[in-house]
Amino acid sequence: MIQARPLRVLIAKVGLDGHDRGAKVIASFLRDAGMEVIYTGLRQTPEMVVNAAMQEDVDVIGVSILSGAHMTVFPKIIHLMKEKGMNDVLLTGGGIIPDADMNKLMDLGVGKLFAPGTETNVIIDYIREEVKVRRKF
Repeated sequence: MIQARPLRVLIAKVGLDGHDRGAKVIASFLRDAGMEVIYTGLRQTPEMVVNAAMQEDVDVIGVSILSGAHMTVFPKIIHLMKEKGMNDVLLTGGGIIPDADMNKLMDLGVGKLFAPGTETNVIIDYIREEVKVRRKF
């Protein structure tokens, strides 16, 4: 498959979580891998994230979360995405998320979630493969 354009990824920090170093590192290595990255900045609401994703026509929404609010944030975002017909957009992310919670979120339709220290090539490969399945360019 020849890709018509670079993958578009929106990286978001939702809620009061003010630690964005990891999100910026992820944004940087995704750019280095040839993806177009939009970083929303700190303290976004789920509604702001989904609206930005729609406006930017992204293939992927990546949420970095360290605050422990993952069981609120991810279900809200996936619900808004479904409401807006964004069924082919991958919602993924990472942070401090227990394995049991990762499994529950994946059951709701969230993609794979990554723990701190995950090798960058694992994340890049996952995004590329998952977008191939979900999106038709």
